[in-house]
Amino acid sequence: MFNIFEHPWGLIIIAIISLPILLMVRRIFPEKRQWWQLALPAFLVATAFGFDFLVKTDLEKIKAVLNTGVKAVEKENPDAIQPIIADNYRDSFHNTKPNLLSHCRIRLAEPLIEKNIARIVEIDISPPAATAIFTVRIVFDKRSLIYQNFKSEVHTKVKLDLQKQLDNNWLINRVEILELDRQPFNWQDIKQAPW
Repeated sequence: MFNIFEHPWGLIIIAIISLPILLMVRRIFPEKRQWWQLALPAFLVATAFGFDFLVKTDLEKIKAVLNTGVKAVEKENPDAIQPIIADNYRDSFHNTKPNLLSHCRIRLAEPLIEKNIARIVEIDISPPAATAIFTVRIVFDKRSLIYQNFKSEVHTKVKLDLQKQLDNNWLINRVEILELDRQPFNWQDIKQAPW
């Protein structure tokens, strides 16, 4: 279903189509000209951008959570990860939110990542839950042990489960690693990884 809050371009297209029609009608019926007729397309464009700016949809909120997480890891800032993780967090490796945050603090304590390049593969929203699958190309910092001893970058594929909160924000309640360098991978494999 078309959602005007997610796709403001629909109103902009209507505004563009309405302008020549209004000009034609004003030319055919000069006695019916009104000042507001030319303001109508501008009003539609302003409304489209206003809706897009003022109303944040679930999809936009989920993308913001993903971007916050990816940027927090890139900046090696575990404190920025904490607000986007749900209190009931649990995955196949971490039993609780504090376990995950402790793991993040250990991994991000030393120079590790130079740049993360994320691409969303799929987002499935069924409130109050959502699932996002995305890929991240991680370019390691030249000072990191991984870069010096193993490789300069890896490609990961990750699945996030998100949960809508009472305040209508979305938080991550599960993270699972699906692939590493296009090979099946999971949290348990991290124990055996050379880094």
